[in-house]
Amino acid sequence: MANVTASMVKDLRDKTGAGMMDCKAALAETNGDLETAIDWLRKKGLAKAAKKAGRVAAEGLIGVSVGGDAGALVEVNAETDFVARNDTFKEFVKNVADLAREAGGDVEKIHEMSLNDGGAKVKEIVTELVSKIGENIAVRRAVALSVTPGVVEAYVHNAADGSKELGKIGVLVGLRSTADKKKLAELGHQIALHIAAAAPLALTPEHLSPELIARERAIQADVARQSGKPEAVIEKMIEGRMRKFYEESVLLSQVFVIDGETPIAKVLEKASKELGAPVEIAGYYRFAVGEGIEKLDSDFGDEVKRMAGH
Repeated sequence: MANVTASMVKDLRDKTGAGMMDCKAALAETNGDLETAIDWLRKKGLAKAAKKAGRVAAEGLIGVSVGGDAGALVEVNAETDFVARNDTFKEFVKNVADLAREAGGDVEKIHEMSLNDGGAKVKEIVTELVSKIGENIAVRRAVALSVTPGVVEAYVHNAADGSKELGKIGVLVGLRSTADKKKLAELGHQIALHIAAAAPLALTPEHLSPELIARERAIQADVARQSGKPEAVIEKMIEGRMRKFYEESVLLSQVFVIDGETPIAKVLEKASKELGAPVEIAGYYRFAVGEGIEKLDSDFGDEVKRMAGH
């Protein structure tokens, strides 16, 4: 059986809202596997959150770059938030975001590009920054989005020093339409803000992975069968629970955070009428710093002692 540590319990509690002892029991039952423990808690009705964020551990910044009908997001990681606040680091992220738009979000291409004509390549500048700052720095990922006809809008949350280009969460959203671009841009900005807050898993149910849907259905089936009701009733319960899952997880079905009552699909319908042309979401991306990266737990006091040779 895996050794269940306090940090593991805290991590599970942060992701599910379940009680400390319940989290400890879940980890003990699942041999310390976080994802399986989340499912275990949900089946017992002990997890408050229906969906969970990826593990956010690494530091750094998300950079956005938008121009015309195209935009890009890039994540550049560092080991500490102290470095992420460094002006040199911030300027580097901004420049890399601009290159990401040129490179179509291809990280390998970005590494080989120069920030200035004939200047050092990005991969060489990264090496220089690591040497200068003394921390590992990495251009982790990038995406690009373009829409014709239409607009691409961006939004950053937890902005760095009030910047509209750097933050801890970055969103790109593309609206396809022949409507007035200024009004489209205003709508796009609001939808990008919604995406930052609501963190949809996909644009429509069809865009969700079959594995995710199967996992969710299995959880809801297990919960429904605990009611002891007939199988025909249970099937209806499962379908109802899955509809709720889609409403919470799929962008077009989510309730618009701006007004708290209108599904995004209806927001687009209303905009189409008001702007005199069909408006649809061509695509979107949402990056949060460090999501999906596991960070080794360590005690800061012990680190200082080791560095001091004690």
